[in-house]
Amino acid sequence: MSPGREGVQHHHQDRGHTLRARGLGVGRGGAPRLRTGRCVPYYQGSAKTCEVWGWCPVEDGASVSQFLGKMAPNFTILIKNSIHYPKFQFSKGNIEHRKDGYLKRCTFDEVSDPYCPIFKLGFIVEQAGENFTELAHTGGVIGVIINWDCDLDLSASKCNPKYSFRRLDPKHVPASSGYNFRFAKYYKVNGSATRTLIKAYGIRIDVIVHGQAGKFSLIPTIINLATALTSIGVGSFLCDWILLTFMNKNKVYSHKKFDKVCTPRRSSGSWPVTLALVLGQAPPPPCPCSADPGQPLAAPPPWPCPTVGPELCASEPSRQDSTLTDPRGLAQL
Repeated sequence: MSPGREGVQHHHQDRGHTLRARGLGVGRGGAPRLRTGRCVPYYQGSAKTCEVWGWCPVEDGASVSQFLGKMAPNFTILIKNSIHYPKFQFSKGNIEHRKDGYLKRCTFDEVSDPYCPIFKLGFIVEQAGENFTELAHTGGVIGVIINWDCDLDLSASKCNPKYSFRRLDPKHVPASSGYNFRFAKYYKVNGSATRTLIKAYGIRIDVIVHGQAGKFSLIPTIINLATALTSIGVGSFLCDWILLTFMNKNKVYSHKKFDKVCTPRRSSGSWPVTLALVLGQAPPPPCPCSADPGQPLAAPPPWPCPTVGPELCASEPSRQDSTLTDPRGLAQL
């Protein structure tokens, strides 16, 4: 049975004829009833109304046909489904291709017959958690959900459909629960137009298919890995490690990236003067560097010398201030 077809139905029959009736109304489906052009008394009193053509008697649901609820659970439904993933050029269906008449004698079983999509109606209703007898009286909508989740790095036999069932109409809401529809059969009896109106209750089956597939690819993996490493700050560390370890000009990169700072040695002076120099509140002692960069120094300077280049000392030391800005700065500290 194709999606959207009714699995079981019983109906009410109301037979009527075209007769003139009082009152202007709208027929079922929104179509206005034809007026005869006569003004007739409105049942009781002096009021009058327009006469229209309509079907009489009105629908009363008096006639009920045979109930098929006892037979219908054994009705079978064949659901054909196939999927195609164009990006991976992969296609597969839910029916096993065999030539021994397999489909003529099998019914669906999740373990033994997953590729025999022939379902009993009672099985579908039971899997949806509903009572078949109650559902057959009022009707209902059952969804058959087919899910294809495939890992295409594995063999095609690992890509199998998974079935689930649930009721779609709200059964606890009287105004919208159940499933029914009306249709009519028209004919003539003794030259008079006659119809049989049928209100059918049924079980509607809606087939819903979901699916996703994936396959390993190197380029998306590299992009995702680089994005993850960058987001946690590891990317810059790896780049620095590679440039400082494997590049031929790693010393040039190291010189541009890092600044060299000379560590001052302890001098023979008193510690208050040393601390004042560190705080920038006293001028540094003159730099004993030689004015000629080519001649070595007699002794290493006790204080760091300001540098002009990577390895050269300046002939004149830079001074931050020529006088003590706060002679009592040490006491305030």
